[in-house]
Amino acid sequence: MPRTGMEYALEQIYSDLLHVEGLVESMLGQSIEALKLRDEDLALKVVEADDAVDDATHKIEEQCVQTIARQQPVASDLRRVIGAIHNLVDLERIADYAVNIAEVVPELAKQPLLKPLIDIPRMAQIAQDMLHDGLTALRDDNVELATEVCLRDDEIDALYLQILRELVTFIAEDPRTTSRAVTLLLVARHLERVGDHATNIAEMVFYNATGRRKTVKDVMTEEEEKVGRH
Repeated sequence: MPRTGMEYALEQIYSDLLHVEGLVESMLGQSIEALKLRDEDLALKVVEADDAVDDATHKIEEQCVQTIARQQPVASDLRRVIGAIHNLVDLERIADYAVNIAEVVPELAKQPLLKPLIDIPRMAQIAQDMLHDGLTALRDDNVELATEVCLRDDEIDALYLQILRELVTFIAEDPRTTSRAVTLLLVARHLERVGDHATNIAEMVFYNATGRRKTVKDVMTEEEEKVGRH
């Protein structure tokens, strides 16, 4: 097959990946909005949207298999197809976390809010931005943008630890808050994992470019060395 056939196949795969990313990003945003508003109907929409994500990812998986069979890609083209398959797993897991968050809304809606939801929505926004930028970097082979995504994982982790400390304090001061505190902690943990999966997506940019998987630790070390040289 001509080279243009391979280019078209990759363009279609990554266009469809961005479509799935949009669905997943919307699910994540709606799950947090449902949590803030204690909106059970909106939470249900998030749960129901998971089927659309599953259907879309299965379609892309089939596209990848067909592309490998028909186009027989090599080198960077093959890495890009393999990277797409890996990232489908990340997107599916992020969708699962959005569903997990939505599923606690009915439980929390029956009780007074333990605290104003400030840091959890901040975590969610950072995670959404990382997810969007990670897929954009992957589509455009943008190593600089992928590096920025990896570095933002520290912000997610810091917010998670801050929420953990705060909720533990609530429990220590009033054990009756344990159930609500643990539920919010699980939400924060889900968002922390979303950040990890967004980082995985960004890390595939380095793999596509070099054939070597660079981790977020590698990126951070390189950035520290740059600072040290200056």
